[in-house]
Amino acid sequence: MRKLIAVGIVLTLFASCQDQQKIGFIDNGEVINDYQMKMDIEKNFETKNTDFSKTRDSIAQVYQAEVQSVQARLSKLSPQKQQQESQAFSQKWQPVQQQMQMQQQQMEQAFNTEMDSVISKVNSFVEDYGKKNGYTFILGKNQAGSVIYGEEGKDITEEVTTAINEAYSGTSTDKEETETSEKEDSK
Repeated sequence: MRKLIAVGIVLTLFASCQDQQKIGFIDNGEVINDYQMKMDIEKNFETKNTDFSKTRDSIAQVYQAEVQSVQARLSKLSPQKQQQESQAFSQKWQPVQQQMQMQQQQMEQAFNTEMDSVISKVNSFVEDYGKKNGYTFILGKNQAGSVIYGEEGKDITEEVTTAINEAYSGTSTDKEETETSEKEDSK
């Protein structure tokens, strides 16, 4: 019995002497949504989309005016001529419609590529942040439930968001990085 108690005490001492693992978590969505690079990309694409919408709307006005003109002419023509005129009108506008659809798809594809790049950069940054600040694990909190609950003191979302935005804008200083490291060590 004494040997069992001694082994238990030795195991307890051994376990308590092991290095504490530094673990934190971030709210992935919050970091990504508050990342200035993402906001800049969205603003850029919003501007492009507004310009595209203006172009599309002006073309639609020209199209509608021509539709009215063609309809007025068609009512005075024979059925055979009406069909020919309708086909000619459709053929004239088909390439324009295809071009507009293609431009819309290209914009959406470019936006999705940029957003994929943002996610990749955030993941890479968080990995580097964890290494530099001595984390064993940084878990991601999201709607899928990888972290359902975490102590508030272990939530480093705000610190990571601030750090990634500073890195993006180039305003990070050694003093700020030291303060962040000291703050993390105190947790």
